[in-house]
Amino acid sequence: MLTNLLAFLVLAATQIPADFSGSSPAVENVFGKVPDFFQRYDLILQPDVLEEGWWAGAPSLMRDSEGAFWMACRMRNTTDPRGLRGYEIRILKSPDGIHFEKALSIAREAVPIPGFERPALLRDPKTGNAKLYACGPWQGGPWSVIKFDDAPAPDQFCAASARPVITPFAKSYDHDVVPTEYKDPVILFAENAYHCYVIGYLRKNERIYHFSSPDGEKWEPVGSPYESLMQLQGWHDFFVRPASVLSLGIGYLFVYEGSNVSWYEPVYNIGTGLGFSFDLHNIQDLTPQSPLLLSTTPSAAGHTWRYSSWLWVDGELWVYAEVAAESGIHEIRRFAVPVCKDNGVAR
Repeated sequence: MLTNLLAFLVLAATQIPADFSGSSPAVENVFGKVPDFFQRYDLILQPDVLEEGWWAGAPSLMRDSEGAFWMACRMRNTTDPRGLRGYEIRILKSPDGIHFEKALSIAREAVPIPGFERPALLRDPKTGNAKLYACGPWQGGPWSVIKFDDAPAPDQFCAASARPVITPFAKSYDHDVVPTEYKDPVILFAENAYHCYVIGYLRKNERIYHFSSPDGEKWEPVGSPYESLMQLQGWHDFFVRPASVLSLGIGYLFVYEGSNVSWYEPVYNIGTGLGFSFDLHNIQDLTPQSPLLLSTTPSAAGHTWRYSSWLWVDGELWVYAEVAAESGIHEIRRFAVPVCKDNGVAR
């Protein structure tokens, strides 16, 4: 099943329309004709203002004990300075994973924090409580991962309970080069521990770092805190960042994202690729030649397909992602990929 599933996922690469060229990438069609599962989608959430640069994105999904879907996401404007435009973490609830209603709003002023980026929402397997993490510049300092107090349900988080849990390390020696900021946590419970994959800002480049925790409160680096999990190379030679981790029963699908130095505005034009890991730390890149997923509805300047959250739902892969639209907004979309349980081949 593992081999077939991974082969199918690589075959499911989205193709960029032929007239989308210039300094923007095209997905290399090295596997022949591909299916269109990632060209069909449900629109989940748009930004509050439908103008270029306003974004609804960075979704993180969990299901509660009754099967309801909860989503935490970041809302972004164009009026604040770049890097500080995330004005709200929004919590939404849905009975079916498609039709969501707002359940809670955490404004940056309520924390307080200058701005948000990606949150991480998950369920504590021991208590059943919901856990919420976020990131931003903490009290005038560097970007750090913050955590809110656990709550019985995601609509009961308290904004004022936020506190930093992953912050930059001090240098061991004067000339050490260490990550100076951490942001955009991807968190899961697996192998009897919590694992956090986070963007570390090293020499003005974004790379992937791995932390673990027995309780989701106190975190320690896995391996060297100076060494990233994936390198800046191939199509992701500008940035490489974590996106989602999905259990396959034997090993883990490691979804990552990145950008290329030749792309237009590679800080914001982000594509998505796949990796695989047996131990949650050593990652084999499955898509080294090109990104697997880019927006099929790019704007004049953007092809972004990023901040994805992958989960199993009744024999299908449901993928929620922040995707660029023709108008220049970013919106959250859901993609459903049918996967047969007996042999891992798409129906």
